[in-house]
Amino acid sequence: MVHRQAVLAPHDLYCVADFVMDESIGYLIKKVRSMLTLAVEREIVEQDITYEQWGVLLMILRGQIDTAADLARGLECDTGSMTRMLDRLEAKDLVIRTRSTDDRRRVQLELTTAGKRLAERVIASIVKVLNQHLDGFSVDELEQFKGFLRRMLANRDPAC
Repeated sequence: MVHRQAVLAPHDLYCVADFVMDESIGYLIKKVRSMLTLAVEREIVEQDITYEQWGVLLMILRGQIDTAADLARGLECDTGSMTRMLDRLEAKDLVIRTRSTDDRRRVQLELTTAGKRLAERVIASIVKVLNQHLDGFSVDELEQFKGFLRRMLANRDPAC
């Protein structure tokens, strides 16, 4: 067996010699994300909305993003799929698209009354799922965990 300290640089936490996929942080984060996605999908299935659609509703509800291009960037998807998703949400009478009075090229998005009500119900569903999966965590542990994740985001490769 290779001695870890001999293989790792001072800042390295993983090494090739003893790498175990299902113990890697990437694998564990992916598994947790999949688990949360499935749990939220099960929780919102009766609300006639998909996991991908609820993100759009919540971003519009917050009022920080109001165009399809901003949504596509924020949710890391292409503009074509975002346009199709907005078409579906508009057909369900959850989103309204209107031309900006300042710039006719700009199409602004807002939630309908039904869209706002649904977004609020979805938030309640997400909170329920998160609380179930965070059972046994203290408030301090949750804040520490979020801090670790933020630090990983800050360490990301700028090219990505």
